[in-house]
Amino acid sequence: MRLASFSHRGRASYGIVVGDHLVDLGKLIGAQYPDLRALLTAGPGLLDQLRSQTATIPVDDVVFLPVIPNPDKIFCAGLNYRSHVEETGRTESEKPVIFLRLAASQVGHGQPMVCPKVSSQFDYEGELAVVIGKRGRHISRNNALDYIAGYSCYNDGSLRDWQRHTSQWTPGKNFAATGAFGPWLVTADEIPDPTRLSLATRLNGQTVQSATVDLLIFSIPEIIEYVSAWSELIPGDVIATGTPGGVGFKRNPPLLMKAGDTVEVEISGIGTLRNPIEAERD
Repeated sequence: MRLASFSHRGRASYGIVVGDHLVDLGKLIGAQYPDLRALLTAGPGLLDQLRSQTATIPVDDVVFLPVIPNPDKIFCAGLNYRSHVEETGRTESEKPVIFLRLAASQVGHGQPMVCPKVSSQFDYEGELAVVIGKRGRHISRNNALDYIAGYSCYNDGSLRDWQRHTSQWTPGKNFAATGAFGPWLVTADEIPDPTRLSLATRLNGQTVQSATVDLLIFSIPEIIEYVSAWSELIPGDVIATGTPGGVGFKRNPPLLMKAGDTVEVEISGIGTLRNPIEAERD
């Protein structure tokens, strides 16, 4: 099942994607479950009951929002593919490198990612995103996949100069509208083994990153085990699992995003997250 958050005629909602139409769950059950994050707290049983609802809204009529517009937490794993570690000249860490993003730094599929006026070093990072489906703390890697609601595409857009101001990456990862999340969540029952997924990032149609998820240094279960040791995970929390080699600022010459570009992150079994790049307006 594919689940998306969207705006239709100015009204924020969410629903099930069926072909080129959407089931508007916001209209059906919004009083009890006002958004997709709230729906995930109900567990998979309710979703099974909703499968047969009629899809009435054309996908082309909606504006996609980030899959989870209001996550409690967005965890990002850094330096989690050897190809990316090698191109940056760093060494592998003994524990996962985790930083946080803010919800306001994200946009949905089809919406502009914005290059801030204070930087000309706007870089792409295609990633697989994990969405948590049930509450948990001290989760063992052996049953970590049981806590996943589904998977999506993520572009962890980064302002490289601001990221390198200090040893803390937060500023370069949190400018408004610099990350993208979508187009939808594919439920975990359709992806029993995420290591079989493949990822590709394209800039203006040119493939700039390509990898398979089995090449992660720290696997998805290992990341969940580590993060849940120090932070309780709740439904709707997001984990971006890291980007492979091929990022723009390590190319010669650098290949960075600018106004007028289009960037895509495609993951097998999920779909393609596509965003135009715009300059920040005054």
